[in-house]
Amino acid sequence: MHPRPKLRKSKPCYSDWFWGYLMIAPTMIGLGIFYLWPTIQTIYFSFTKWGAFGNHSWIGLENYKRLFHDPVTLEAFKNTLIFVVITVPVGIAISIIVAVLLNQKIKGLTVYRTLYFLPVVTMPAAVAMVWRWLYNSDYGLINQFLSFFSISGPRWITDPNIALYSVIIVAIWSTIGYNMVIILSGLQGIPTTYYEAATIDGAGPFVKFFKITLPMLSPVIFFVTIMSLISAFQVFDLILMMIGPNNNAIEESQTLVYLFYHAAFVVNDKGYGAAIAVVLLIIILIITAVQLKLQKKWVHYE
Repeated sequence: MHPRPKLRKSKPCYSDWFWGYLMIAPTMIGLGIFYLWPTIQTIYFSFTKWGAFGNHSWIGLENYKRLFHDPVTLEAFKNTLIFVVITVPVGIAISIIVAVLLNQKIKGLTVYRTLYFLPVVTMPAAVAMVWRWLYNSDYGLINQFLSFFSISGPRWITDPNIALYSVIIVAIWSTIGYNMVIILSGLQGIPTTYYEAATIDGAGPFVKFFKITLPMLSPVIFFVTIMSLISAFQVFDLILMMIGPNNNAIEESQTLVYLFYHAAFVVNDKGYGAAIAVVLLIIILIITAVQLKLQKKWVHYE
């Protein structure tokens, strides 16, 4: 009996590696220059104090000590938390309902989908300016409509007690279209055989929704939740454009990102602004890590 010939291990083709790394080099260089290096710089700057003409000196943890004892920063953190807690679950819930409705066979389906997606492709500045006009307490369309019912409309974006919630309404409205498209793609990927079997067993629409639709959509909902949380923590443009720095309600409405902008680019306290950005980055990383850990309990993959 002849012995089997030994199989030679194929040597790695270094030319293939070279071309592979060459193909991804532009992306890696771009990520390094525009994302990784600014992140490293921001972390370094958070330990410094800035003066005139870009001069800065190392002060250690002083910015972080100031951050956790500054009532303005704590108020901004509370506002950010309120914004996230309301915007994310409410926005996702409405997006699921809209996606389920637009997944049905109804007339004008394409028109409805387009209308819901329009805010996504509209510039945030344009969205903010239109809603600022709608919210105007003197001649805004919303208060004019309420006046027909003898209701005196509130000062939507100048009253410190409700200005943040007015922005939350706009944020939810502007994110429904993006989430709806993603959830709609997940709905169209659910096999119809599940619903046919449930119909044979006598299941109603609510049972189908909670027993089939939601579990099958859990991977999509998980993705949408992560993206919505990250986006909500970084809200800035709506606060700046709708409320603005000269508004009496800005202190009760400003978020961490707006406070970072004010510290770094308005009062030129870049070290303190960098510390705010680093803390916000850590918060987002922790929440994302917790979500990735907990997904095993509620996300169902086929």
